[in-house]
Amino acid sequence: MRKLRAGILPAVVFGLLFTGFGLCGANEVLKDPTTGRPVRYGGRFETRRTVSVPPYLQRAREMRGVWVATVENIDFGRHTDAAGFKRDFIAVVNNLQRAKFNAIFFQVRPMCDAFYPSKHNPWSRWMTGKEGQAIPNFDPLAFMVAEAHKRGLEFHAWLNPYRVNAGAQVGKTAYLKTLDNKSFAKRNPGLVLESKLASGRYSLFLNPGEPRVVRHIADTIAEILENYPVDAIHFDDYFYLYSDIGTIDSASFQRNNPGRLSLEEWRRGNVDKAIYTVKKTVDAYNRRSGRKVAFGVSPFGIWANKKSNPNGSLTGGKQSYYAQYADTRGWVRKGWVDYIIPQLYWPFSHEVAAYAALADWWSDAVKGTRVRLFIGQGLYRVGAERIWQPRELVDQMRYNQMLFNVDGTVIFSYRNVFMPGNGQMKEAVSRILQGCWRYPARLPDYPNVR
Repeated sequence: MRKLRAGILPAVVFGLLFTGFGLCGANEVLKDPTTGRPVRYGGRFETRRTVSVPPYLQRAREMRGVWVATVENIDFGRHTDAAGFKRDFIAVVNNLQRAKFNAIFFQVRPMCDAFYPSKHNPWSRWMTGKEGQAIPNFDPLAFMVAEAHKRGLEFHAWLNPYRVNAGAQVGKTAYLKTLDNKSFAKRNPGLVLESKLASGRYSLFLNPGEPRVVRHIADTIAEILENYPVDAIHFDDYFYLYSDIGTIDSASFQRNNPGRLSLEEWRRGNVDKAIYTVKKTVDAYNRRSGRKVAFGVSPFGIWANKKSNPNGSLTGGKQSYYAQYADTRGWVRKGWVDYIIPQLYWPFSHEVAAYAALADWWSDAVKGTRVRLFIGQGLYRVGAERIWQPRELVDQMRYNQMLFNVDGTVIFSYRNVFMPGNGQMKEAVSRILQGCWRYPARLPDYPNVR
């Protein structure tokens, strides 16, 4: 059982945790901000039902996480000295503690690199500005985990398993030359796939169909587990590219497909194998060490549309099952993850990805399993268009509380919480932090961890 987090309420005020208050409002039928009419449950796919939400009731135990993205230095800047890194990271965890967050999801492997000394991956360019360049005599990950734990924050080591770049102006041969000699991609160009994007840029990623890539990912995970007391290993939503990659992996398909599966089935099996291998790697470490490290994934919010798959959701958007070959529902049902955080970055009134229908679908997906469900919420979207009002995220949190299987929230991203980009986003943050998270909450456990 987890220890009580620092700052939890004394018993005399414990009852206050279960009363609604302030900015979170009362029972109400939600209105579409663009039409003023009641929100339709499933957008254009379910128009008869409307959506209502109860008062917000603060829970004594729930996930309150935030992603800190290092790729492109979205949420955390570059540093060449330990003092500056320490100062800025302490500011991050102090802010999170004051705001009553209880978990940090820090990106330690943005692009086949590392924010820690590694035998398998070079130092990240997003740490110092140059790939392969370290901060002298300093281990950033050891420092970050220790400082997070001092403040009662869980530390989830966030990795992207495959991505080599996020889109470059030059092709594979030229780009690989720019990488550090320790880079797995540079050392193994035959294991790197290249896709030309609609923008004209080139996206590179490790080939999921190659067994050596799976071993590299597992070795990377094992290295973190053996050297750092992280609370979880966390993958984001990038597997195969979202865009059509054609037949760029045809050689691997012919060589590594003894069962003669279809291309789609083979690709899906490749990602399955990586997820299964990582889960087994984490489980084996837990058995050896007696620790309880969790493994979780934050996938794209739509597994499949009901029109394409009878088990799918009332949606009409891109489908991770078919576009990225990521069977996230299958991983949940098989227990290959300990928690799942679907990125439900759409509002209630969205026409083809309505929030209520999706939240219900994911709640049903984890029903009967031991997998925890947290919801990924896109704070960065607030204020971007009229459909995204300041109250949207709190209304989503209110709706989640009607779903027995939803155990909290993870927000994208840190910058948007503490440096809001517009007035509406700032108001949305206030509604969450001041109106809802007025008191600390303990983290839920992970019953699937073994």
